Amino acid sequence: MTFPIVILLILIGVIAGIFSGLIGIGGAIIIIPSLIFLLGMNQYEAQGTSLAVMLPPIGLLAAYNYYKAGALNWKFALIIALAFLIGGYFGSKLALHIPQAILRKILAVILVAVAVKLFLSK
Repeated sequence: MTFPIVILLILIGVIAGIFSGLIGIGGAIIIIPSLIFLLGMNQYEAQGTSLAVMLPPIGLLAAYNYYKAGALNWKFALIIALAFLIGGYFGSKLALHIPQAILRKILAVILVAVAVKLFLSK
């Protein structure tokens, strides 16, 4: 791995971390497109790599700040995390049977739909 690639990976991580702590996004919006468009990964590699990033407690310090401010519901977080564990397993099994071009389009449609909903909501 070359030095410029390491720097690019660090920048992707820092930017994803900032946006994750700031507005709760990171993987799908920052990491996956960056890995595809900046580093030439295929859709499967980008998704797998983005999921692997979540293995360590990356959001722990950001969550702690929200906890200190009284803005974290631990019960909801634990239930969602357990369900995410199960859903992630089955979702990844399914994703590996869908062509990458279709996965990319699914991701794009979801991102646009969420963006429109957020933009138009009060």
